[in-house]
Amino acid sequence: MSQENTLDRVAQLGIVPVVIIEEVDKALPLADALLAGGLPIVEITFRTAVAAEVIRTLSRERPQLLVGAGTVLTLANLEAAKASGAAFGVAPGLNPQIVNQARQLGWPFIPGAATPSEIEIGLSFGCKLLKFFPAEALGGPAMIDALWGPFKHLGLRFMPSGGLTTINLESYLKLESVAAAGGTWIARPEDLAAGNWTGIRERAQFALEIVARARRR
Repeated sequence: MSQENTLDRVAQLGIVPVVIIEEVDKALPLADALLAGGLPIVEITFRTAVAAEVIRTLSRERPQLLVGAGTVLTLANLEAAKASGAAFGVAPGLNPQIVNQARQLGWPFIPGAATPSEIEIGLSFGCKLLKFFPAEALGGPAMIDALWGPFKHLGLRFMPSGGLTTINLESYLKLESVAAAGGTWIARPEDLAAGNWTGIRERAQFALEIVARARRR
């Protein structure tokens, strides 16, 4: 899948489960729960030592799942994520060195931006989909729309994450400026630890219902 097609697919789905996973043997049950819920995408964060191995397992064993790498903070993270088969990468901030390396590799990358200056830097690297994090703490939907105004004509869109819940998700997804949203509430660490695959499946289904409702604007 090309870089553009990958990010288009992220936007089409509208919601990305952001997952912190501690055990590799939880990877396939997690994937199966998301797929059963109709949500064929996941972002595995580099907040644990097993992230690369989980991405490798999912990419190999569940090719129908679009697997991304989150919290890509270093070049080592980027190289490990890409080598493990991650289809895209996400970062909370904008490190020009990492963004440039991703661009040179032709690897779809979504850096974070929370100010007009960071947005301009992201756009200068050709990044038209930017993460907005931590969304709620930074002002939520109102802040996103205010930031979007000067850049709308350039094709900029956001993927907010941080503080999003089932209660406020729709208010983000209703915005034309928002392509997709990230959510840790779909597959929480406690669900993975307890093997609560039914809960994950049900929340994936519910998230897609919210996406569909928000986009009937």
